[in-house]
Amino acid sequence: MRHFFKYNPLSILLLLTIASCGSSKPNKKALDFTLSSFAKKTAELSETEQKTWHLYDLQQDSIPGISLFKAEQIFPARQPKPVIVAVLDSGIDLEHPELSNQLWTNNDEIANNNIDDDQNGYIDDVKGYNFLGEAYNEQLEYPRMIVKGIGDEAILAKAKKQHETELSKAKDNLFQYRRIKSLVSQAHESMAKALSKEDYTKEELEAHTPSSAMNAQNKAILLQMFEYAENIPAVLKDVSEGVKFYDERANISLNLSHEGRTVVGDNPYDITDLGYGDGNPMPRDDDESHGTHVSGLILASNNNGTAFRGVAPYAKLMAVRVVPNGDEYDKDVALGIRYAVDNGASIINCSFGKTFSPNAEWVRDAIEYAAKKNVLIVHAAGNDSRNLDLEKYSNYPNDQLTLEEEIADNFISIGAIGRSADQDLVASFSNYGKIHVDLFAPGDEVYSSMPNNTYEYQGGTSMAAPIVSGVAAMLKAYYPQLNAKQLKRILMQSVTPLDLEVSVPGEEQTAPFSSLSRTGGIINAYNALRLTQNILR
Repeated sequence: MRHFFKYNPLSILLLLTIASCGSSKPNKKALDFTLSSFAKKTAELSETEQKTWHLYDLQQDSIPGISLFKAEQIFPARQPKPVIVAVLDSGIDLEHPELSNQLWTNNDEIANNNIDDDQNGYIDDVKGYNFLGEAYNEQLEYPRMIVKGIGDEAILAKAKKQHETELSKAKDNLFQYRRIKSLVSQAHESMAKALSKEDYTKEELEAHTPSSAMNAQNKAILLQMFEYAENIPAVLKDVSEGVKFYDERANISLNLSHEGRTVVGDNPYDITDLGYGDGNPMPRDDDESHGTHVSGLILASNNNGTAFRGVAPYAKLMAVRVVPNGDEYDKDVALGIRYAVDNGASIINCSFGKTFSPNAEWVRDAIEYAAKKNVLIVHAAGNDSRNLDLEKYSNYPNDQLTLEEEIADNFISIGAIGRSADQDLVASFSNYGKIHVDLFAPGDEVYSSMPNNTYEYQGGTSMAAPIVSGVAAMLKAYYPQLNAKQLKRILMQSVTPLDLEVSVPGEEQTAPFSSLSRTGGIINAYNALRLTQNILR
């Protein structure tokens, strides 16, 4: 089917009628959510504002959040219904205080008895399911395709070219990061000795008189590093993370010899090879934190007394482990979607993606299955700073058969913005596209839960998608009669559209914010709730 509606993003006239909602009163007055003006934030954000900036209101607070605090002022005077949100992601720390009371439970299954009590095909799936077994480190898809010879000649040629380019880049970056780490470590050790302290400031370093040419060189290196962080230990932490990232990318993700799937025991390219995995969706690796961060943004309960909280703390988390440290398999994603649908999820969050998808049809079939069951799928647009409308770029999974043709009305793609409502609004890493990206949401430097009762700021469209999933869960909790198609329409037709010139990710140019997504706007919980109430009253 074609895109199911089009509109002017800068003057949204919401003439939406949802007959299946059961409202006896027609929507007589359209709502216009165009934001005519807002004040620029001049003061630095407080610690509380930094941790919850994504929940504030642009017009009231000069912070480009989702207006959740404002929305809570017009919540219906009734208890929200539990709504199940399936998070298809890496392992999730289900014992985190922010999440432990928010868990979906399969009451028809008995834990740890190694029996499929409810006969749904999955053993011991009490809190969700783990399609990865004990696996974690994995290749990207195109190295796997090269090794197995998957795809026609043109696809394999594209895969080989990308592999050659990215492997060379990873090795070069690894060399540079290791070199920087060595230079900075040696310089820091020497300077800490000269200044008799590890935590010296930039001012103290500038005041230091070098005692030798080597000491002067160390000073120059360290002063340069202060341009990137507040202190040298922070620089070394960032550089060490860079070394780790590019080491894993070169020696695992792009390594043609790596075999991460062997431990699982299935054939990942055979959709009929079932019965693999287990009922424990907890993390398998110390670095496996992505799913915990994503889940907290959706429904964290603020049980730790921190400023942080999720968008919809009354929602229930269904944990579905399908994302390794590398590219997910189409088989796991397709079965994960079907698992979530069959077990009662209303919303599925997919904060992952890849550029090659040899079995995309399996995933699209699952998306269509979810659509028939009225399940909304929220997907991160990706972090490659690319225009996804260009034929040369792809981001999977998606619901596109062609540039203009979609398979269903239940799939929504999310780009990321940052805290500054100015030229730098769109996150520099975010993908975009007037056709392939539906709307934007806060996703840069967002605070959320991490494994082992910790918290951290992270950035990515992976963080933007769960914020949208949270808004969808909010609407579904108060208005259970909404189906997936209706939820998508409401979310898209209630955005905050901005007449703002912004930097285009990956390009040395600016463009109207309205040109970077289908809606030209930012998700807005308050507007979405108003629109829903206007329709259903």
